[in-house]
Amino acid sequence: MSAAVEGLTPERVWKYFAEISRIPRGSKNEAAISKYVVETAKRLNLQARADKLGNVVVKKPASPGRENAGTICLQGHLDMVCEKNKDKVHNFLKDPIELVRNGNVVMASGTTLGADNGIAVATNLAVMEDNTLVHGPLEFLFTIDEETGLTGAANLGKDFLASKTLINLDSEEEGALYVGCSGGRDTHGTWKLKTDPAPRGTAAHILKVGGLKGGHSGLEIDKGRGNAVKIINRVVLSLADLGVRVSALDGGNKHNAIPREAEAVVYLPQKTWETAVALVKEMETTIKAEFATVDPDLFVRLERLKKGKKGKVMTKGLQKKLLQTVAALPHGVMKMSPDIPGLVETSTNVAVIKTDKRSVTVVTSQRSSVASEIDEIVQAVVAVFDLGGSDVKQGDGYPGWKPDLDSPILKTARAAYASLYGKEPLVKAIHAGLECGIIGERYPGMDMVSMGPTLEGVHSPDEKIYVDTVEKYWNFLLKILSMAQ
Repeated sequence: MSAAVEGLTPERVWKYFAEISRIPRGSKNEAAISKYVVETAKRLNLQARADKLGNVVVKKPASPGRENAGTICLQGHLDMVCEKNKDKVHNFLKDPIELVRNGNVVMASGTTLGADNGIAVATNLAVMEDNTLVHGPLEFLFTIDEETGLTGAANLGKDFLASKTLINLDSEEEGALYVGCSGGRDTHGTWKLKTDPAPRGTAAHILKVGGLKGGHSGLEIDKGRGNAVKIINRVVLSLADLGVRVSALDGGNKHNAIPREAEAVVYLPQKTWETAVALVKEMETTIKAEFATVDPDLFVRLERLKKGKKGKVMTKGLQKKLLQTVAALPHGVMKMSPDIPGLVETSTNVAVIKTDKRSVTVVTSQRSSVASEIDEIVQAVVAVFDLGGSDVKQGDGYPGWKPDLDSPILKTARAAYASLYGKEPLVKAIHAGLECGIIGERYPGMDMVSMGPTLEGVHSPDEKIYVDTVEKYWNFLLKILSMAQ
């Protein structure tokens, strides 16, 4: 077991969490972790089945005396978001996650932790192993590719599960039961890269924006954090009067993460160097003041690049269209729910900008718990891309999960929490895409609830899990399983 989690309870959960942290499992790279789950099930003499995608279901018989209870499925996803700090040397295809403990918090060293959703995987493995627990018949569903398309859940076979009740273990707040989630869709705008030679008398510079917290584009969208893509675009536009020419613009790398870092390679007339430095410094001061509370470490820097062969820059026409489009794209909360206090109903995230040899692409993602509002915000984003002259593409999207406050498993869970902790759990909906929406479509009538320990900063290297909440969440889950009929 990793020294970072040694001595923590529940011991089995942390043992398995440490073990799976050694297995690379970024989205679309889940073959090894899928194989590990199947092999673990076989070692425990449990029936396991993997489909052609890598989704796995494991079955565990009821404990003595509980054979007549209904079958419950415990579900989580195998993949994790792979993000790291720019100065961190880490290969997510082969390197283990380095666990670090600081008091009541477990994190990773310079990378995402993978508690989203490794804690569900570890929990399932621990329940599979522990034969002292009281429960009815159980299924354990491990899905793939949740983070980049929910394709695992979307392609589950209709006969893959026998359960009529499902507990999703992908929520991030201990003491809360989630009964609904947003649906979402991605919208991309792409321009063909058209270039000119860098103008005479100009020199290459690199503009950097960093130090931002970023985070999950659903769960943290209401925190008002800075967006590195929007910020760097704003700074480049401020250099327009100096004759700035853009060679490349890159920032963010995940559709479901608020971008933390961005870089632009720009050419400026050599005679404007001091003026440009002063202007960027002034912009940094202004923007830092705007985000002082939520992103105190934000920085904006302009640095000279080493002299070398003159490069190419975007044509003036492309540069204008690109910068104006990014400036016009909406980002952040569009509407709060009128029915559930504190719930973001609709949002959009400017997630990624990428320049390659042939094109420039901007990736955005839209979310809402109201299907018609997804359509509306997507229409707005498409309109901006169209006006900017880009080629627009949309993803298939994923459905939301409509709350059912009369859900039998919700009633059982509420009673279980009250019996353990003397108070009612919070009942919430989440502004993020849980697999419950898709599973509910694949298995009509599935009774579902979502829960988990407390995580923060998911989808970023600031991701952390609070140790004390893991034990509370574990005991809560076991109580539900012992009470469910």
